[in-house]
Amino acid sequence: MDNVPEFTDTKSARIYIGNLIIAVLTDKIIVREAIKLFPHDVKDSSIKSAYHALIHREADEDLRRRDLMYKDEQDSYLEQVARTLQKGNELPKNIIKNYNKYYRDIEINHTPFMKRFLKKLCKFMNV
Repeated sequence: MDNVPEFTDTKSARIYIGNLIIAVLTDKIIVREAIKLFPHDVKDSSIKSAYHALIHREADEDLRRRDLMYKDEQDSYLEQVARTLQKGNELPKNIIKNYNKYYRDIEINHTPFMKRFLKKLCKFMNV
């Protein structure tokens, strides 16, 4: 998983993202690496939601260490997201809606500015 592949269709991108999330959940890669491996300029709401779910997981790292029930629930939620995407399916509308109201205009971008912004966001949310 060194380079971000190019996708010609949404289904294969969703499957890739589902596998990426499973790799995080099974400790094969860390969240920060997974975030770097998301496709650029994603338009699919399911993939955007999965991206932000991973951002939240990274930002919640302190809480996850202190509260094992929270950690288990968050991991279970991410697994549900991953399994849905691995089938190439769209995430349930309620999941997309929850992320859309906060992030609908944000595009996944790997510019140096965005990397700094994400790093600051993660630090801020850990407070």
